[in-house]
Amino acid sequence: MARHLAMAARLIDDDPALAHQHALAASRSAGRVGVVRETVAITAYAVGDFALALRELRTHRRITGSDEQLPLIVDSERGVGRPDRALEEGRAVDRSTLSVPVRVQLAIAMSGARLDLGQPDRALQELEIPEADPDRAFEWSPALFSARAAVLEELGREAESAEWERRADIAAEALDAAAGIADREVIVVEEIDLIDDDGAVDVASGVIPVEDEAPDPVEDEAPDPVDDRADEPVDAEPDVVDAESSEGGNEGER
Repeated sequence: MARHLAMAARLIDDDPALAHQHALAASRSAGRVGVVRETVAITAYAVGDFALALRELRTHRRITGSDEQLPLIVDSERGVGRPDRALEEGRAVDRSTLSVPVRVQLAIAMSGARLDLGQPDRALQELEIPEADPDRAFEWSPALFSARAAVLEELGREAESAEWERRADIAAEALDAAAGIADREVIVVEEIDLIDDDGAVDVASGVIPVEDEAPDPVEDEAPDPVDDRADEPVDAEPDVVDAESSEGGNEGER
């Protein structure tokens, strides 16, 4: 099971279909382990099987009691053509109980559901959250800024849309540079300065030098060990599917 989960995580970006097959293989031997059902859900979503993703996400939530995948639940409801149900799912949880990245992803997904319903004004309202600070870049900023740009474009506010898309690009470049994956020698970022204690990158003009020396090779870290007890065969029980730029999930529009 552990090998299948590791392969699913490794392949999800480059070959989601194969990653999904590995996730399904893991579920055959450990169908009642939360991380397994979560992996099946994520890979199902990646290949566009939103009904299966919903079933697995609900099972994962039932097993673990976690709402960390709520944005994916909301977006999967959009995927099966139920934006109204997506909004109900998003409103059913107290957002103050969610981590900041999950709260941002949820706002993007809710905004997307509003767009599906032809409500661009309300879609923009969904993105009016404290985390939408154009002067600071967090891991979620590019997706959040891009989602805002998409809604503004839908509203016909082209200049504002272009500005938020520009800020999304700046945030992504700043985060890449801060993570040490910028182009070698020198990277010029229009608006970047320092990383603060919260992990944000403050915005200011600057040039970031990059060392000429090649970085030391880094070996892939082994996946976290998985409880061997989860490998015991378990009869999987079938689950029934019930009939708003850093800027992500499915963040905004799909």
